Amino acid sequence: MEYRLLGRSGLKVSTLTVGTMTFGGKGWAKTVGDLGVNEAKKLVDMSLDAGVNLIDTADVYSNGVSEEIVGEIIGGKRRNDVLLATKARFPMGDGPNDAGSSRHHLIRACEASLKRLKTDVIDLYQLHEWDGLTPLEETMEALDMLVRQGKVRYIGCSNFSGWHIMKALGVSTSEHRQRFVSQQIHYSLESRDAEYELLPVSIDQGLGVLVWSPLAGGLLSGKHRRDKTAEGSRQLAGWDEPPIRDEDRLWDIVDTLVDIAESRNVSGAQVALAWLIGRKAVTSVIIGGRTKAQFKDNLAAAELVLTVEERQRLDDVSAPPILYPYWHQVRTAKDRLGEADLSLLGPHV
Repeated sequence: MEYRLLGRSGLKVSTLTVGTMTFGGKGWAKTVGDLGVNEAKKLVDMSLDAGVNLIDTADVYSNGVSEEIVGEIIGGKRRNDVLLATKARFPMGDGPNDAGSSRHHLIRACEASLKRLKTDVIDLYQLHEWDGLTPLEETMEALDMLVRQGKVRYIGCSNFSGWHIMKALGVSTSEHRQRFVSQQIHYSLESRDAEYELLPVSIDQGLGVLVWSPLAGGLLSGKHRRDKTAEGSRQLAGWDEPPIRDEDRLWDIVDTLVDIAESRNVSGAQVALAWLIGRKAVTSVIIGGRTKAQFKDNLAAAELVLTVEERQRLDDVSAPPILYPYWHQVRTAKDRLGEADLSLLGPHV
């Protein structure tokens, strides 16, 4: 297992992270998984034995049950060997202040997460999504206070846009507050939108990148093909995150990754995960599942190194359309530089 620094911090995290949305099975999360403590412990133990050192959860996963299960699993001596990441922002009650990124909600949410996780400190505390109502000065001050109180060690964000991140970092700098060390994003062979702004921002600002839904809800596992979808998939259960906007393109990607997988005698999931692990700016890829077989297969991706040719095939078949302003930059750069290297324009080129 390889370990990488999380952004500009000194914290080293494994290239694979345990995702826990399948733990609990309460509320909307029951469409993803309903693992109890005993089942989840087997998956976590397997992952830690393979060298994974980061577990990612959120208070909203199964209405707090996911955090409770993680707390049961990593309590005691094993806590010292594990980094815990969780998130807050979404509703955890019916009250007017039971959601958002206000000082009031974040402090209460953090304290509640600490109790559920049975720990005295959260290693990485993340804003789960942008809150356009609360002033960022209030939000960043609250996170800064949690760090100074010793309840949180590092802070990050999730599902922010490029300008959201830059605005938050600007507030941190101007007010001398704790700074985000990472962002958690949706990124996969099927959806490479992050290459337009989120990855360039991460490189420029020194943010670590944690990737969620790396297999597009299982569609990039290699088990789903153009003419059939495996039973029990999230897609069949009504799960539509992430949305698939171009089905033909999806199956072209799957055909290519399966072809590469078969030539290497590995699974399609391993190829898709290995592609992400090797992408510029990516720190760790979050893996999830409901069975030991799924986790065992995903964990093997940490040791798979794709060739330059294999990576190029995947890059070509999954290349996103070049959107404004990048099409303009590419055109003008070609006019100016001819066929010279255009890599300075960003990872999407």
